[in-house]
Formats: sequence, structure tokens, C-alpha cells
Amino acid sequence: MRLEPPPDGYSHKQWLWRRYAATMPHFICPNCKERTIDTDGLESLLDRQAVGCHRCGFGFLFELMDDYYPAPTTGFVVCDQGGRILAVGRGIFELTGYREGDLMGHEVVEALHLSGFEQDKNPVAVALEWGVRQLDRELELETASGGERRVKADVFPAYDDDGGLLVAITPR
Repeated sequence: MRLEPPPDGYSHKQWLWRRYAATMPHFICPNCKERTIDTDGLESLLDRQAVGCHRCGFGFLFELMDDYYPAPTTGFVVCDQGGRILAVGRGIFELTGYREGDLMGHEVVEALHLSGFEQDKNPVAVALEWGVRQLDRELELETASGGERRVKADVFPAYDDDGGLLVAITPR
């Protein structure tokens, strides 16, 4: 296989990075927050199964448009295309007091009692409807014990055929 020569002023390394780095998918584990990149999102060439986390064993990775660096205290919630919770990662119990079983199947805004936004600017609804990220949204949630907690939410739409969301919740 012969590589095409780079344009004038670029080394092969610079040209390859410029050409392919922007198209390399970024993935993050919703459980342990391990970040990775993968060219096709599949476990192997022969096995068409989606990539799981090799660090903690979680069943799937969430694809992001850009790399994301969550805070150590951030917890992830994975939702389907209707905003219903499919899975929660480490940190959500510590942040909210809710266990995964308490949240599964419930709509994320209702289950966590998220507030602090105008009805037409619900970050979850905007991400689901328009497919755009909602970053650094300052919200409040109600903990399992009934207390109110101020949080920062980053909402990422899914870019696969299944749709859905990844909601990153960080105390502020």
C-alpha cells in the first residue's frame, strides 16, 4: 500500500494527524469513565459486537463527538431515545442516593427531579430533539433523602442508530 504524498509544508505525520484525527470516534465508559478511541466501534473484525469496557467490564461504550474529560466526582446516566434511564455509572449513588434499580426505566428529568431550567430549555429535551450537546448547564436535583443538590450537567446525544443520551452530572 502506497501513501499519498502530503501537501507542501506538511510531514507525513502532520498530514495523517490532520486528515484522520478529526474523524476518529471517541468513546467513554458510562461506568468507570475510561476514555478511548476506536475506528469502528466493534470488538473485532470478525465479531460484530459493540466494544465494551476493557477496564471495568461494562457492556458498552458511549460514542462522543469530541473527547470529554469528566471530573472525578462526575456520575453518568445513560438514557434511551425517550430519555428513560437504561444504566447508571459509578458516582450517581454517591451524588443522589439513588441506586440503579430505583432509576431504571424512569425518565431522567423526573427520576432525578432535575430543575433550574425554563420548560422550553430543558437540556435533555433539547439534546434529544436537536441532537446537540448541552454543556455546563447549572441545575438542581433532589436527592433520595429529599435534599436539594446543585449540579452541573453535560448532556450528550448518541450518534449511533439506537439514539439516546449520556448525561454527565457533577456536583458544583
